[in-house]
Amino acid sequence: MKLLLVEDDRETAAYLKRALGEAGHVIDHAASGRDGLLLAAGEPYDVIILDRMLPQLDGLSILRTIRAAKVKTPVLLLTAIGGIDDCVEGLEAGGDDYLVKPFAFAELLARVNALARRPPPQDVQVALRVADLEINLLTRSVTRAGQRIDLQPREYQLLEYLMRNAGRIVTRTMMLESVWDFHFDPRTNIVETHMSRLRGKLAREGSPELIHTVRGAGYSIREP
Repeated sequence: MKLLLVEDDRETAAYLKRALGEAGHVIDHAASGRDGLLLAAGEPYDVIILDRMLPQLDGLSILRTIRAAKVKTPVLLLTAIGGIDDCVEGLEAGGDDYLVKPFAFAELLARVNALARRPPPQDVQVALRVADLEINLLTRSVTRAGQRIDLQPREYQLLEYLMRNAGRIVTRTMMLESVWDFHFDPRTNIVETHMSRLRGKLAREGSPELIHTVRGAGYSIREP
C-alpha cells in the first residue's frame, strides 16, 4: 500500500518509516502540517497516518481541509492526547480511527490494514432531478423551475418513487407495492387518482409534461 505519514517527531517518523517499509508499504513522509496538507490533497494514498500536533498547521486543520476538498482517503490520527473529548473531536473532524501515543507498532499496522480494507465511501444522494423538477431528499421539499410545490405525503412518496426510476416504466402493481405497501390489487382507482392530482400540481404553464402514461403498461417520468 502507499501510505502518507505526517509526523514531526524525527525518531517516531524514522521508526514508523522503517517498520512500515519492512511490512511492504511505500511511505511518503511530511514533517510539517503544510507539507502534509499539500501531499494529502494532491497525491493518491491508501491510508494517511496523521499526527495531531504539527508545526505550521495542526492535524485537525489538515483533516477538515482535505474533507472539505472531498478527499476520502482513510485517516488514522496519532496523538498524545487521550481524552474522550479529543477523540470525539478528531473523529468528527473527519478522522476514521484514533491511536494514542505511545502505541505498539503491531496495533498501528493492524489499524492501517483495517482502514485499507474498508470499501470506499459512497456519496450520499440528497436530490433527485428530472428536467426542472427537483426533490430534496433531506428536507422532502419539491420544486419545479425554482417554485415550491406542496404535496401530500402519499403524493410525495409517489413522485419520489417515479423519480428514483426516471426513464423506466413503472407499473400499477409496482406502485401499489412500493408506495402503498399493497401486495394485492385493491380493485380501486387509487393509483390513477393520486397520479392525476400529482400531475395537476406539477403542471406549469408553458412547461412540458414530465409524467407520461404508457398505454397498457404504466407510467414513466422522463425529460421531454
